Amino acid sequence: MYGLEFALGFIGNLVVVLGYIFCLPAWKSTNVYLFNLSLSDLIFFCTLPELSYNYTYNLKRFNSALCMINRYILNVNMYSSILFMMWVSVDRYLLLCHPQREHVLLTLKASLCITVLNWIWVTVQIAPLIVFIIQDLDQNGWTVCRDFGSLGVPKVILIYSIVLTITGYVMPLTALFQASNRMVSVLVKREELRGKSFQRPVRIVRIATILFLVLYTPIHVMRIMRFASRLPDLNLSRCAVDYINSVYIVSRPIAYFHSVINPVFYFLMTDSFKEALQDKWKQIKRVITNAL
Repeated sequence: MYGLEFALGFIGNLVVVLGYIFCLPAWKSTNVYLFNLSLSDLIFFCTLPELSYNYTYNLKRFNSALCMINRYILNVNMYSSILFMMWVSVDRYLLLCHPQREHVLLTLKASLCITVLNWIWVTVQIAPLIVFIIQDLDQNGWTVCRDFGSLGVPKVILIYSIVLTITGYVMPLTALFQASNRMVSVLVKREELRGKSFQRPVRIVRIATILFLVLYTPIHVMRIMRFASRLPDLNLSRCAVDYINSVYIVSRPIAYFHSVINPVFYFLMTDSFKEALQDKWKQIKRVITNAL
C-alpha cells in the first residue's frame, strides 16, 4: 500500500509544487496554505520507498537518524495536513464575508505568519514522539526502529496519544466542520451570493472534512486501542493483542492515502492555479510544436 501510494501521489504533488513555483504569478492567502500542504505531502512521499522496501522484506534495522526523520515526517505530515486544510476552510469563509479581502487574515503577510506558526505548533506536538523514539533506540542499541504504536511505556504514551488526538485531529476537524457550516449559513442569509463562486468551495471543504473523518479516524482509534491493549492491567490474550495490532497496521496506510487525494483539492479550490497550469501547458505545447 505504501508503494502504491508513492506511485500515485508523488507525481501529482510534484506537479502541484512546481506549478505553484513556476506557473502562479500572484499568490493569495489560500495559495500559501495549499502550497505548504502540497510541499509537506511531497516530502512525505519521498520517505515511502525506503519504508515500503523495509516492510516488504521485514527489515527492522534502520539507520537511527533515518528512523527519527522518517517517523517525524510521517506524523508531521498527518497533522500539518489537517491543520492547513482547516486554515483553507477558514480562509474561504472569511473571503465569503469579506470579498474585497479587507480582513487582516486574508492578507499574504498574515498567511505567511500563520504558516510559520503552524509548522512550529505541529513540531511541538510531535516533539514528545521524538523523545520516545530516542529512548526506544537507546534501549535496543540504536538498531531497531519501532512504529509509534510499539514505543514507550504503554500508560505514558497512551496519555500522549490521547492528547495528540484531541489537539491534532479532533480540534482542527471540528474547526473544519464549523467553517463549512458557517459558509452555508451565510449563503442562506445572503441570497445574492448564491452562485458558482462560493457554492463550489463549500462543497469542496465539506468533502475534505468527510475524507479526513473517514481516513484519519481509524488510525487514531486503533492507535489508542493498540496502546490500551499493551497495558498489563487489562491482561488481554496474545491473540487479541495481535488482532488489534494488525488492524492498527492496516489503518496507517489508509490514513496516509489522504496525501494521494490532496492534489485534486489544489485544482478545484482555486481557478487561478488551474488556469495558470493550463496556460503553461499551452506554452510548452507551442514550443514543442515549433521545434518539430
